[in-house]
Amino acid sequence: MEIAVNVRFLLPGDKLEGIGRFTLETLRCLVRQHPEHTFHFLFDRAFDERYVLGPNVVPHVLAPPARHPLLWLAWFEGAVAQWLRRHRPAVFLSPDGFTTLRTRVPRVTVFHDLAFEHFPQDVGRLVLRYYQYFTPRYVRASQRVVTVSEATRQDIVQTYGAAPDSISVVYNAADRHFRPQPAAVQEATRARFSAGRPYFLFVGALQPRKNLVHLLRAFDEFKTATQAPTKLLIVGRTAWKAGPIFDVYQQLRHRHDVHLTGRVTDAELAELYAAALATCYVPYFEGFGIPVIEAQACGSPVITSNCSSLPEVAGGAAHLVDPFSVASIAAGLGAVQASESYRAELTARGLRNTERFSWEESASRLWLEIEACVA
Repeated sequence: MEIAVNVRFLLPGDKLEGIGRFTLETLRCLVRQHPEHTFHFLFDRAFDERYVLGPNVVPHVLAPPARHPLLWLAWFEGAVAQWLRRHRPAVFLSPDGFTTLRTRVPRVTVFHDLAFEHFPQDVGRLVLRYYQYFTPRYVRASQRVVTVSEATRQDIVQTYGAAPDSISVVYNAADRHFRPQPAAVQEATRARFSAGRPYFLFVGALQPRKNLVHLLRAFDEFKTATQAPTKLLIVGRTAWKAGPIFDVYQQLRHRHDVHLTGRVTDAELAELYAAALATCYVPYFEGFGIPVIEAQACGSPVITSNCSSLPEVAGGAAHLVDPFSVASIAAGLGAVQASESYRAELTARGLRNTERFSWEESASRLWLEIEACVA
């Protein structure tokens, strides 16, 4: 069987985030688990040879690079549709919530969230118009719809009227290198990143939905109330509409205890999770929330939001807060900081929770959806 796969989120240069990570890790397993089948990887630009994941992978570069709504249209409805018409694979798998409407090839499409439907102000006008026009059509055009959480599955059912039995859940997972670190490594990490002091950790792109405005204000309230020596490290790239985040940062009373690190390597990220007093990840909407289980896998206590997919993913092993309330987040920081035994309890529960997730299991579930298209 020949399977075409949209891999435009396999970006060169260690720039993978949530969707890219899902794409890479599920495909790594699928390629290894099914050597008898050929996978055609459709890139939208020059690719890193590391992403040719096995001898049964054939890479293709289709122009133009699809990083703008007009170019999305040209790539999916033009280049991809043309390639599918010419090669006629058995299935077209798209792990990033996009597909093409101009094909008769059966489609499996993975949708990560419908955040744009609930918080349209967080994306640009042209991007929003594209999402709102095409996403419901992508859902209807896909023979099998996959989501990364039950929360997103229910959202698609309620928002677009999709049939529940046409949608399956395939979770994300934490990569193997996310694991607890020795005490000496933790000490060295704190010495390097926080001048040896305890710290709360945020991991994610700097964009509105990640709720950094409220997290920063909550940290400021926490510091004022407790005078604790704790710092806040913010790890991630500056994405879109990040201006208000930096405006609030400049206004903080305790700005000197907030450090924006930018991107770090995967090895550094695992060490940062493991050495953190707690990971504080409080988006107001999330399709899955990979940092929650990455942190838990490293033994970090987790503070996260009480809405969307986050309680589902955290599995009763995190301190839940109201992301819309600065006071609730600040109280969560205080509660976790104040009790070593509570942190130990969250760590133990978090490590058990991560046993629910594995890329091998996710790939196996995704394969069932591919098979269902050709049965």
